[in-house]
Amino acid sequence: MACNQVQLPGEISRALGAGEAFDRVMSLEGEVFRDVPGRKTVRVQLAGQPYFIKQHFGVGWGEIFKNLLAFKVPVVSARTEKQAIEKLGEIGIATTPLAGFGSRGCNPARRQSFLITRDLGEIVSLETLAEQWGKTPPDAVFKRHLLLEVAALAARLHDNGLNHRDFYICHICLDLPRLRQGDIHLYLIDLHRVGIRETIRPRDRMKDMAALYFSAMDAGLTQRDYLRFLRRYRGKPIRQLMQDEREFWRQVQARAIKLYIKLHKVAPSLRQLGGIIA
Repeated sequence: MACNQVQLPGEISRALGAGEAFDRVMSLEGEVFRDVPGRKTVRVQLAGQPYFIKQHFGVGWGEIFKNLLAFKVPVVSARTEKQAIEKLGEIGIATTPLAGFGSRGCNPARRQSFLITRDLGEIVSLETLAEQWGKTPPDAVFKRHLLLEVAALAARLHDNGLNHRDFYICHICLDLPRLRQGDIHLYLIDLHRVGIRETIRPRDRMKDMAALYFSAMDAGLTQRDYLRFLRRYRGKPIRQLMQDEREFWRQVQARAIKLYIKLHKVAPSLRQLGGIIA
């Protein structure tokens, strides 16, 4: 794997103008969507088209060792997200289309990189949708179909050896123009921590499902909704699922409750939990 690499389509290269392409991309400024130590995400216009650029400036050895000591794989460049986008394309999960990538430096602590993706246009996150449901309950048929689509996305992700590592409903988005035509089309976004293996590890699957469960607790889902989701996600009758995997789902629920308490400083109600695990 080359330490120094730049992949840009012609229209973006021309829009950047004269100068070293890597430096030009790393110096681009626009509407800031995220700005954390070592990483920044901005929305820009290039050649008349909107793009998102994720700029990685180097994480430092401290961050790398902190992750390693916590038995986590450190994310040191945009390459992780590039590989995730490519893998999702292979398995049929829609995400932000890749438009450019660059990496510079062999030292993992100081490596700089960027990822350019096309703007998805008019979308809404399921987190925003769930907040709307609190004021206006959704159509029952639509909610059922949406739950099944999310379950299918989760199953395809995990059954192909991937775990998201930030699998909250805010990172699953609906395409609004297609929704107006009656088509539920989902995008999975924010892929900078995705893990890719031949087979997903049980603990990685558990953490992803706990994050999804926790983040949906305020969406007003019923026990029937939860059970419908589980049946589609695992492809088993509920009775068999609870016989085969009860301990796994106990772990999912316990972790989800901890996440909820950490954020809200109060335990979720039985209604929010859905009554799916005895």
